[in-house]
Amino acid sequence: MDSALSDPHNGSAEAGGPTNSTTRPPSTPEGIALAYGSLLLMALLPIFFGALRSVRCARGKNASDMPETITSRDAARFPIIASCTLLGLYLFFKIFSQEYINLLLSMYFFVLGILALSHTISPFMNKFFPASFPNRQYQLLFTQGSGENKEEIINYEFDTKDLVCLGLSSIVGVWYLLRKHWIANNLFGLAFSLNGVELLHLNNVSTGCILLGGLFIYDVFWVFGTNVMVTVAKSFEAPIKLVFPQDLLEKGLEANNFAMLGLGDVVIPGIFIALLLRFDISLKKNTHTYFYTSFAAYIFGLGLTIFIMHIFKHAQLRVLGGNPASYPEAHPLPHSLGLPSQPGRLHAAEASWPSPPAPAESQRHVMPSGCPPARFPLLPRGPSYEESNPKDPAAVTESKEGTEASASKGLEKKEK
Repeated sequence: MDSALSDPHNGSAEAGGPTNSTTRPPSTPEGIALAYGSLLLMALLPIFFGALRSVRCARGKNASDMPETITSRDAARFPIIASCTLLGLYLFFKIFSQEYINLLLSMYFFVLGILALSHTISPFMNKFFPASFPNRQYQLLFTQGSGENKEEIINYEFDTKDLVCLGLSSIVGVWYLLRKHWIANNLFGLAFSLNGVELLHLNNVSTGCILLGGLFIYDVFWVFGTNVMVTVAKSFEAPIKLVFPQDLLEKGLEANNFAMLGLGDVVIPGIFIALLLRFDISLKKNTHTYFYTSFAAYIFGLGLTIFIMHIFKHAQLRVLGGNPASYPEAHPLPHSLGLPSQPGRLHAAEASWPSPPAPAESQRHVMPSGCPPARFPLLPRGPSYEESNPKDPAAVTESKEGTEASASKGLEKKEK
């Protein structure tokens, strides 16, 4: 998904706020560095702590905290379902009023955010309650049918401490619902990310590869092939992204020039990293080699993605940044122009490339000794290339005379 894209959020015309006809002043290098560094930190925290909590979740026996296992079949279908959902949201924003859609989504994520944030802070808040705190146990149970056909639909166990956490989370939810403040948005976003990494479990590594491979194609198409992903991300007023202002140093908490990171760029790699941590623990060794290696690779990939986005000013793929096959050395010319390495766009960009100088006659078709073969196909040089690069008139006349002489010699040999 899109990573670290400049986002007119919370008070801009594109985000549904008051119209601002003036051009924003450029952000300072310090503000940009602070925003990108904060996004990187906010992405790492839910992955690290969510992976640790996923280990306890897998060992636990509480029915309310049982993880949801993703099978290979679920992983194969996920990109298709995600594409349909994304396209549906895009069409909804194009057809219906953006204000009413965001109102419904705000109410929906208001409830989900409160529950997610309450579940996130509950283990931390339990340490602050005194031993004399009156804690009572409760159970929320919904069943269907009767007798032997009775089936449990919801079976959730909680206590008084959980109710206190729910009340605190409701304050944050009301704050987000009324103000859409970026801090409240991030609290909900971090809660969603941590709960996703904790409760979504891959059953094996091959399932994770299927999921990451399918979402890689999904991201390449929707980010580079169309503007659907970026349009929905900018129009979608819901805590599905982490944001941080680039002008925080100038405007404080009322800043409105944001960089953003989609939660999919946190949760999807996070559940794979959590799987590797559980695998390390299953080996019963003191080292967590797979976990730390994948975690370091994620940091490198996300940092590289943010850097490329900052240089080329376009939404990038977190998965693409961590894939060695996508590094610019494979297609140096398109990447140097800020273009993805796709054949269709490669040929479309040829017209804008500067024409190279014509080589000397003695140097044509000569490969220097020790020179490795080209790793990408040479650009075609047809008649249009010669016409757009006229040579010296004398050289043109000499070339024409040489061509005529060659043709006459060929005719003489044919007649003999």
